[in-house]
Amino acid sequence: MVTEGVFTPAHVLAEAIQRREVSSLEVVEAYLTQIARHNPDLNAVVTLGEDGARMRAREADAALTRGEEWGPLHGLPITLEDAHSTSGMRTTWGGLPRMADYVPEEDGTVAARLKAAGAILLGKTNGPEIWPDSIFARTSNPWNLAHTPGGSSAGVGAALAAGLTSLDVGLDTLGSIQNPAHYCGVYGMRPTEHRVPLSGLFILDPARKFRVMSVAGPMARSVEDLRLALRIIAGPDGLDTHVPPVPWRDLERPRMGDLRIAWSSEFSESGTQDEIRTVVEGVTGQLAGGGATVEQSMPDVDLGHKYELGEELFDLLAGTFPEEPTAFSEEASLASKELDSLEAYLTALDRRDEVMRAWEEFFAAWDVLIMPAGTRTAERHGEEPTEPSEEYPYALSAVSGCPMVVLPAGVDSQGLPFGLQIIGKRWDDERLLGIAESVSEMTGGFRRPPGY
Repeated sequence: MVTEGVFTPAHVLAEAIQRREVSSLEVVEAYLTQIARHNPDLNAVVTLGEDGARMRAREADAALTRGEEWGPLHGLPITLEDAHSTSGMRTTWGGLPRMADYVPEEDGTVAARLKAAGAILLGKTNGPEIWPDSIFARTSNPWNLAHTPGGSSAGVGAALAAGLTSLDVGLDTLGSIQNPAHYCGVYGMRPTEHRVPLSGLFILDPARKFRVMSVAGPMARSVEDLRLALRIIAGPDGLDTHVPPVPWRDLERPRMGDLRIAWSSEFSESGTQDEIRTVVEGVTGQLAGGGATVEQSMPDVDLGHKYELGEELFDLLAGTFPEEPTAFSEEASLASKELDSLEAYLTALDRRDEVMRAWEEFFAAWDVLIMPAGTRTAERHGEEPTEPSEEYPYALSAVSGCPMVVLPAGVDSQGLPFGLQIIGKRWDDERLLGIAESVSEMTGGFRRPPGY
């Protein structure tokens, strides 16, 4: 199979299939072989549709023989995080027992758009990993099975790092794309909030409660793959009314000499691992040497308070329509509780507006902000951080609504990968991707874990 085999970037594979340099069926079989070899140890792919993928691959190859092209992903095998509704393939929302056998009749918007672009769905990856009684075993990090791949799009990060898939789309409310990308050494993107419809994702509740902070975003092994996927899944679908008609722009990569880059290698109250700090400082030094205007600078916001605000909003949203609603003896008590929650929610949104305005003001002076994607590399299973100060890096994009890209940046002395995060101005996703591409050339790009 093409050059790097299952680790070949998705856009390169897609182009090779369309040029008939390799067949879709050959690519599908290569990924199925990789899954059979490594997934028993990783538990990254939790549902597999082998027969359906093979049948669709044969159809894709036959279509090319007839001179038909389905789209930019024609015949490319992909996976999707288990939160996505997928017609004919079970969607358990990360192993929730009551959804163990649920098979949607329709695709969600993300799945439908990827399939319409020609993609072939191989299976579903583990996530969100939030249920203590999940029907699935935990997912492990390909770089070291004793370590976590991050959460909650754990299966996405692990599958991409191990070469089990070419492309995936995660779900992120408060770090669920950023953390696995950082821990597994892959690329991940939180688009501008409301750039991608969430239709067919939050299917657990009777009403769409996660209307803020949550995004669907691509995860991959190159910036070009992020761009390819985001271009396909972004834009209004007529269902998610929060998504505005922001057209996609094909932009040339910005000139280094035109860039204004802010950076920081530290988070208040949380020390950054020396190897991560060194890489951040080295990359920003290279950018300055290339002609960019580079300066240590941060938005005028308290990071600790910002993370607390994100947690508060998450708890207010998650507490609506709980799995086991609290029984109240009197209707008046229930009404009082609902009013208190509504007041708290609206107050939190008002505070968030202030944070978002501070970021808008910051990006009037700077094109992007570069920081560590996390303060340390992946912990061992069971040793994940519980203190909020250790989670600050994951709140920046979520609370501000700004787009963010995680780039693989290096491997530490334990042999564990880490990443940088690059945050840009809201609705400027295309320019952010161009800048991320330039920075990625300085960090070396995706590295294959040993043994894969």
